[in-house]
Amino acid sequence: MECNIVDVGRRRDGGTRYWCIEHHANATAKYGVPADECVAANDAPIMPNERLDLDLSRYPGGVALWGSVPAVYDTTSKPMDRGIHVHARSVRNGAKDIDWTYRKLRIPLAKDLLSDGWAEVDEIDAINYMVSSVFGFEMIEVTCTRCGFAHLDRDWFAVHGHKKHQCHGCGRHFTDSVVGVGNPLATVRKLLGARKPSQVLAPRKVDVRQADFPGGLQVWGSNPAIVWTGSKPEEVGIHIHGFKTASQEMPELDDTFSEVVIDGERLDANQVRTYMAQSAMPHIDGRVIELTCPNCGQAHFDCGEWAYTPHIEHVCGGCSASFQAPGQLKKTIGNPFVGVRRRLSQRAPNPLREDKLGLRPETI
Repeated sequence: MECNIVDVGRRRDGGTRYWCIEHHANATAKYGVPADECVAANDAPIMPNERLDLDLSRYPGGVALWGSVPAVYDTTSKPMDRGIHVHARSVRNGAKDIDWTYRKLRIPLAKDLLSDGWAEVDEIDAINYMVSSVFGFEMIEVTCTRCGFAHLDRDWFAVHGHKKHQCHGCGRHFTDSVVGVGNPLATVRKLLGARKPSQVLAPRKVDVRQADFPGGLQVWGSNPAIVWTGSKPEEVGIHIHGFKTASQEMPELDDTFSEVVIDGERLDANQVRTYMAQSAMPHIDGRVIELTCPNCGQAHFDCGEWAYTPHIEHVCGGCSASFQAPGQLKKTIGNPFVGVRRRLSQRAPNPLREDKLGLRPETI
């Protein structure tokens, strides 16, 4: 579809802002003139096999949805995982009828007693739901007061509550009544009557060698489900896929574990989970690094707001010494998992993949 670029008001420097209302994306070129096309004009279209109409009533055994991103450690040659990962069972405790990742879902949902309709779950909504959830942010319904478009706060805005937003539908600014992080999935969850699932630590431990999985390993951190209709608690920990051969379609190892050791390296679930969310935030790309306290030698892990805010001064969690990152990059975020990935990759039978989501930094 061709762009539909319109004038949506003035920038702070007095120039004009332009927005594509067809692709819901920025279309301002340098010096405040309209671009030939918006930044989303060449995004890959969603193909029919990347969509799913999901009727929850057909799966009484339970349905779970998560925001899915590429594995934080991947030595396989499998396709990149991105979008909404779906588990669906027709029988309680039975095999999964659906275990796949889609870019868009439609869920039949009546908004009121007099209407029937479909609620849509978009891949970008789901990925940013994961980011906000990992960093402890509750998401709320935010709707543009000008055009009624459901608003998504992404990247930097997914981890900073605010009242003033720029609508992705009409491109204009509007002010909400409360400070918060907007995500259309808050509306979907409300209409479904979804509640936070109870969570338990996965009751399994694993100690593996990469040499035993020449087809490669994939590692993800667990993150809260968007929707969980199963009767069992949601397990948290580290999820692993292990392939005996490169041609193997289904992994030999496929489970969530509370404790994971790979080639003698013990993985920390919180560090893995945090790195997964950090990897989905374009504005901090390249700033999450391995840091070691120069005073006591302890690996440094930035937590809380420092986990998504690049900064100059770091305070060691062991000896409380203040230090800065070596090198020219001054504002950084420390996560020891960066070093774990590097060391594991040196012993891997296959090259470590550096899959990127290809998400644009949110600058509006």
